[in-house]
Amino acid sequence: MGFFVGILLTLLVIVWLRLDFTGGFSRHIRKAGLQAYPIRQGGVQFFTEGQKFYFHYFQNIRQAKSSIFASFYIIKNDEEVSRAFLTLLGEKAKEGVAVYLLMDRLGSLKAPGKLLKEIRANGVKTAYSHTPRLPFLFFTLQARNHRKITVVDGQTGYLGGYNIGKEYIGKNPKLGKWRDYHLFFTGGGTRDLAAQFRRDWRNAGGEFIPEDKPAVSCSGISHRLVSTYGKLEDQYVSIIRQTQKELYICSPYFIPGTKLQTELLDVLARGVKVTIVVPMKSDHPFVKEAAFLYYGPLLKAGAEIHRFYSGFYHAKIVLSDDGFCDIGTANFDKRSLYLNDEMNVYIFDEDFTSRVKETIKKDIRNAEQLLYDDYLKRPLRQKAKERAANLLSLFL
Repeated sequence: MGFFVGILLTLLVIVWLRLDFTGGFSRHIRKAGLQAYPIRQGGVQFFTEGQKFYFHYFQNIRQAKSSIFASFYIIKNDEEVSRAFLTLLGEKAKEGVAVYLLMDRLGSLKAPGKLLKEIRANGVKTAYSHTPRLPFLFFTLQARNHRKITVVDGQTGYLGGYNIGKEYIGKNPKLGKWRDYHLFFTGGGTRDLAAQFRRDWRNAGGEFIPEDKPAVSCSGISHRLVSTYGKLEDQYVSIIRQTQKELYICSPYFIPGTKLQTELLDVLARGVKVTIVVPMKSDHPFVKEAAFLYYGPLLKAGAEIHRFYSGFYHAKIVLSDDGFCDIGTANFDKRSLYLNDEMNVYIFDEDFTSRVKETIKKDIRNAEQLLYDDYLKRPLRQKAKERAANLLSLFL
């Protein structure tokens, strides 16, 4: 009797999880979907080293006069970066700067509660995205605000892969040096970063934020900011289909799913060179194993796959031909495609794209190419892990 009761309860839990996730995901998509901002002109600078990024970032925050909007998926609890960042926000609020800090509820679970309480007392306004709640508890446990947006005085902004923690300056002994891409904006695109922050702030239940004087569009690089809520796949399909000569995909997590895999195989079949750069190391269980099921057909079709070994590779780039580059917060995986709130910038500039391409080529020189013959020699144990990882791939 107890055996059958156990089976019945297990089936009920499975049904509940499926209904919960489906209902929550449907509501999530209806709520926003995709926001493509206008094409803007302005300055765009990219960073690839954590020390240089944080130096520039902290210096800009210190110079804030009126407002700071900061949104991060992860804020850790360490002295070198996390506490220094939060303390700086508290100091600026004490000076009279309006400071708004938005964190993902689960991603920033380790943020120091006592210090957050102290900076709130100094005037920092805080809010949390995606707090788990009924009626779709399981879905809200999976959804994440994965964006990393900062806007200072409404005039300068940041977007990219770096979160707040010492591992991003290479102080995680397991992962070593951290390789990432983060952008600094001046000009028109900054107003769209601010608009997205306000949207996310309202969705998180934050109080009204008065408008800053918007940044004025100026001469510079043409770019368009695009935010997605589970509708990223179609954007990547469009980029792949428009590629004529070469396509670079850089991602720490490569789990594209059936549709994007098919598009990649199609573009390889018509002679486009496809180069994929991923990390050799893994910072999450099963992620590397889930990727291997996609590697085989791509390698057989002629794609190049390079595994970066000089630290951990966290870059998030899709580069197409000579004049288009997509950099942002989204990974090339199912979680970013279907679950996360993401924001990328499409850059339409040959010179900028060329500089990014040269930087990727330097990354490849610190990578090992995965050959198809080596792929075929994987042991049975690894193949079994890959099959198991595929079942969890949406949640990795």
